[in-house]
Amino acid sequence: MRLLSRREWRNPWTVLAASSAAAASVVVLSACGSSNGGTSGPPLSPSTTTTAGSASTPAGNSVSASGAGTSSGPAVVETNPPGDIPDNQAFVLYRGSGFTVTVPEGWARSSSGSAAVFSDKYNNITVSSAPSPQAPTIATARAIDVPRIEASSQGFTSGAISTVQRKAGTTVLITYHAYSAVNPVTGKVASEAVERYTFWRAGTAVTLTLAAPVGSDNVDPWRKVTDSFAWTK
Repeated sequence: MRLLSRREWRNPWTVLAASSAAAASVVVLSACGSSNGGTSGPPLSPSTTTTAGSASTPAGNSVSASGAGTSSGPAVVETNPPGDIPDNQAFVLYRGSGFTVTVPEGWARSSSGSAAVFSDKYNNITVSSAPSPQAPTIATARAIDVPRIEASSQGFTSGAISTVQRKAGTTVLITYHAYSAVNPVTGKVASEAVERYTFWRAGTAVTLTLAAPVGSDNVDPWRKVTDSFAWTK
């Protein structure tokens, strides 16, 4: 305890004022120290959620299955993968055996058997040709093609079968949903909407299979691709 000086005994109000100021400083410092909960980082934004032991995940990007890439469960299915092809996408000419078709410029090209595959993320175009003595019909598509597609697909859901007109002529269109191949980087798959067009001429059938994540708006680019198909012999 500090002894009061002669001057302080004469004017005790100076002591009281000094004590009050010190107490106020302590209160202010305490409030500042507790305003951020003792951490230096900013609070989580409302658009993210966090679970113990995991990184922050954007709200709305949940998955519907677990066990991606393992033998203990199915691959994770992405709920909102990107799929829309940009409006300014450029196209280049692909020359097949007896036909041509335009495909998006810059997409990766690979092979699947005798078919050429052009892909970008979960979007892909598969072009294949094979001898076919008869022109395809809705009946043959339903009896032969759809069972083959279902047997070779995961997550298959059948859609409509119809004939549509394109610049190269009438083509048989089969629509369905199926899972994409597993993405080698993320280990995930996408549920895709698939359009399968078969063109036929003089014993040759050419099939264009266009796939994009369900919900993608690719009506215009898919029409551009299928309208570009042309026979060269």
